[in-house]
Amino acid sequence: MASSASASDQTALALGLLIIKSIDRLGRNYSEIQQEWQKITKTKKADIIVLDMPLLDTTQSKDLLGTFIADLVLQLLSFVSENERINILQRQAEGIEAAKKRGVKFGRPKFTPTKEYALNYMLWKDKKISAQQGAENCNMSLRAFYRYGDRIKF
Repeated sequence: MASSASASDQTALALGLLIIKSIDRLGRNYSEIQQEWQKITKTKKADIIVLDMPLLDTTQSKDLLGTFIADLVLQLLSFVSENERINILQRQAEGIEAAKKRGVKFGRPKFTPTKEYALNYMLWKDKKISAQQGAENCNMSLRAFYRYGDRIKF
C-alpha cells in the first residue's frame, strides 16, 4: 500500500476489500496510483471501492467489460489527478516568485540582539543573574535566551 494507508486500510485489505474516499489516496502521481491499483486488484486479488467514483467499484461487474471500464476510468482519473498536482505546484511556485518580487521575506525573522538582551546575557555570563531571570527580562523563552547568546559574539 501507499505510505498514506492507515492501519484500518491495511486490515480491510487483508479481508479482501479496500474502501477509499478518493483515488488520489493510492498515490501522489499517475504511476503510483496505477502501481497500487494493480498491486491491490491483481496481485493481492482484493477489491477496491472508491467512494467518490462509483465506476471504480471492483466488487461490481467482474466481467471483461466491467474491468475494462474500471481500468479506463482509473487511467483517466490518475492522469487528471497528476495533472492537477502539477498545476498546483506550478501555481505555488509562481506565487512564491511573485511574493519574492514584492519583497516578501519567507521564514523566521533574523534575530537582532537588543541592548537589553546584550546586557542581560552579559549579567548572566558574569553570574549576576540567572538565565531564567535574563530570559524573563527579555520576554523570551529560556531556550531562546541560550540559543541566541551562543550565536552572538559580544
